Amino acid sequence: MPNNPDTRALTLINVEPHYPAHWEADVVLADGGTAHLRPIRPEDADILRAFYSRLSDQSIYFRFFGPRPRLSDREVAWFTTVDYVNRVALIATLGTEMVAVVRFDRMEQQDSAEVAFLVEDAHQGRGVASVLMEHMRAAARERGIKRFIADVLPSNARMMAFFRQVGYTAQSQFEDGVVRMTLDLATTETSREVTTAREHRAEARSIERLLTPTSVVVVGAGREAGGIGQTVLRNLLGADFNGPVYPVHREVRAVAGVRAYKSVSAIDGDVDLAVVAVPADAVLDVVKECAEKGVKGLVVVSSGFGETGAEGRARQDDLVRIARAYGLRVVGPNCLGIANTDPSVRLNATLAARLPGRGRVGFFSQSGALGTALLQRVAQRGMGISTFVSAGNRADVSGNDLLQYWEEDPATDVVLLYLESLGNPRKFARLARRTSRKKPIVVVKSGGTTQGVPLGHAAPVLGLPDTALSALFEQAGVIRVDDLTQLFDVAQLLAYQPLPAGPRVGVVSNSDALALLAVDACVAAGLEPCPPANLGARAGAGEYRRALAEMDCEVDAIVAIYMPPVPGNAAEVAAELVRVARDRGKPVLATFEGRMGMPPELRVPGEGGDPGKGSIPSYPAAEEAVRALAHVVRYACWRETPQGTSPELQDVDTAGAKTVVEELLAAAGSGGNKASPGGAGDDQAHGSGGTAVEVDATELLARYGLEVWPAEVVATPEEAVAAAERLGWPVVVRSADPEVSHRAGTVRLGLSDRGGVRRAYEDLAARLGPDVTLSVQRMAPQPAVPTVVRMVDDLDFGAVVSFGLGEVTARLLGDEAFRMAPLTLEDAAGLVRSIRAAPLLFGEHGYPPVAVDALEDLLVRVGRLADELPEVARLDLDPILVGESGVNLLGARAVLRDAVGPRPDRGPRRLR
Repeated sequence: MPNNPDTRALTLINVEPHYPAHWEADVVLADGGTAHLRPIRPEDADILRAFYSRLSDQSIYFRFFGPRPRLSDREVAWFTTVDYVNRVALIATLGTEMVAVVRFDRMEQQDSAEVAFLVEDAHQGRGVASVLMEHMRAAARERGIKRFIADVLPSNARMMAFFRQVGYTAQSQFEDGVVRMTLDLATTETSREVTTAREHRAEARSIERLLTPTSVVVVGAGREAGGIGQTVLRNLLGADFNGPVYPVHREVRAVAGVRAYKSVSAIDGDVDLAVVAVPADAVLDVVKECAEKGVKGLVVVSSGFGETGAEGRARQDDLVRIARAYGLRVVGPNCLGIANTDPSVRLNATLAARLPGRGRVGFFSQSGALGTALLQRVAQRGMGISTFVSAGNRADVSGNDLLQYWEEDPATDVVLLYLESLGNPRKFARLARRTSRKKPIVVVKSGGTTQGVPLGHAAPVLGLPDTALSALFEQAGVIRVDDLTQLFDVAQLLAYQPLPAGPRVGVVSNSDALALLAVDACVAAGLEPCPPANLGARAGAGEYRRALAEMDCEVDAIVAIYMPPVPGNAAEVAAELVRVARDRGKPVLATFEGRMGMPPELRVPGEGGDPGKGSIPSYPAAEEAVRALAHVVRYACWRETPQGTSPELQDVDTAGAKTVVEELLAAAGSGGNKASPGGAGDDQAHGSGGTAVEVDATELLARYGLEVWPAEVVATPEEAVAAAERLGWPVVVRSADPEVSHRAGTVRLGLSDRGGVRRAYEDLAARLGPDVTLSVQRMAPQPAVPTVVRMVDDLDFGAVVSFGLGEVTARLLGDEAFRMAPLTLEDAAGLVRSIRAAPLLFGEHGYPPVAVDALEDLLVRVGRLADELPEVARLDLDPILVGESGVNLLGARAVLRDAVGPRPDRGPRRLR
């Protein structure tokens, strides 16, 4: 009988209970609802009894291997009183009720524990056990448990299947009438895949529930014209929502001709979605009422929350906490609303009276105020959308959730994101990289915000330029554009035309001047224009047909310019362009009479009369068309490039590296060097709970197969000579201060005798001042190219690896490239080739070709270190000399911070 107080002592080891608050989490279940997970407490006795009273006889039998109609007081005390070390229990709650519990008890074999689950019958099949298992496994690993043992009745096939499907190595044997299952808790590739797949399905389902309601209530819909609640109500009715709409107002009997209810609970039927438009201080009461009614999701258009300051932020936190505790996801607050143009739904729960028609574009806007203008722009261009979500303050539902939904949504081909911040950048990068392999994502950057990590300011916060963020988007396959015009320019091409197979562009035009502008734009954008076909001002459909036929086999995309001096053959020319786009399978885009969007003449009928696949987008100027095409060509190239995998590195000792970090932090705690204010890692210790310390990284890097050449700090000319004798000739004498060593004239090379070392020391000491610290190091083989590799790890944003040349000019020009860790070989190769000075590494401009493959291997190792050791806030490898036969790492410093636990996108699933 597992975990039974009648057969086990109350304590294994006398441990003072310390409540692990960091184990608490809000989670999304398999059906899209939410629950709260937390460690059990002694005061949970009453909710445990209530939970037990709702269990079926079969559930009790499977758990305790026999009938047990009630729990005794002793049993309740046993189950609710744990030490969180040897005896641990986690519960799942909905509102004030417990709906599931999982527990482990450490066995005599200290790295093993007996585990048992119990889920209320009404909540079985919702994925409660699987998410509890993830969190219990993480808690067990934290407490040194390596395996779970579970005794299961042979008739409990469902539980045996559950243990086999969690992704961990499972073994089973039959003894004493039960099946004993042993689960190795070590992470496996299968367990990662299982967790990721469950997260994807659950979060996608939670958004699907919001966007496909069968009934909607508008709370706060009054009679005043122009009121927020009434506006949403009228827009729902105007879109002919395919289900009942219930206005709620405590004082009126009808709103907009529809019967009103005094409360949500007074509504006769079920309610799936609630739109909340009441004053901020009344929202929490509405949330509780909706939860009691069984509402599945909330759209809070009310303002007065996080955007107003500390008090509003506290109110917003309460909103999310209460909603999630009762199983609801929240869009908003301070948002425009949500929409779904599916004819079977017809949902316009927004403040925008006019929605675009049905289309293949999913649109997420963080800004509520800008949302209406964005929808108007879509409609003006004649484009359609599949679904739209304005998240406002993004307190709960974020762009990451929408990526999970749109990735598999058959109605969405293109994803548009207007983002002011990245709430969980690590997760965004992971999801975007996966989604972009199937569907293009176009992001428009914006300035700062009080929420999350601002796009326009995130990079400087990390000590990185804004170009770093663009590079990270590019690594994930995300198309980043500079403004809303470009957002829709790119979107209309992606939505209606196929991806190009390459960069070759054919330009056909009835204007020589416009053709030349288009060709110049192609060259500037990195495309490969063919000689343009200049047809003359009076060209008609026949001339365009012949020109397009002649260039078809030589190009990957066509830019057609039709700007007649007087109106004439527009319809015939348009028909010819549409035919070519249909028959050739290559993207065609146009500057058609200077019009913007999807002109009727260039449309292929789609669903509901909206533009369909094969419709040709038009741009006011040829340069704008080329700019959009260049974005799409780069995306198509990225999509065709193999994703790559992280190589196996046999000489990496991760466990040893963790030990080194622990020892360095311990030594620093007893007098180590703190990172200097404003220096490396000062801001990077954010969230670490301790002081950042700067250390020599030689021993740490050795665990990742990277050797740092030894250098000795010296205080006199005689010490410098002695160091040179030990290290071997020739040597260099340089400043040991990383900030000073970047300056010109702070190093003396090729010193091969004692006199030269003495003179070098005296010269540098006189030049740099009496407080200078100098070092001696053996000179690396020449010729070689000096390079610099850095890693910066922000606890929210993630670990970013940068690469550049070490020469003063490159540093001044900021010629540096960036990638997010970990790095595949393809990532490392792209990182090396992304800097403007990359030709110097490949034998151009008089430099000999160097060992780029060894440099790429070093970058992969640094990326792995960054990914595995969150305690490393910053790493500076400077300089790295890349020669013809290999790399020589001459200097390495690291900034460490206290252990921070799993990163935001690591560990068991949780909402953040």
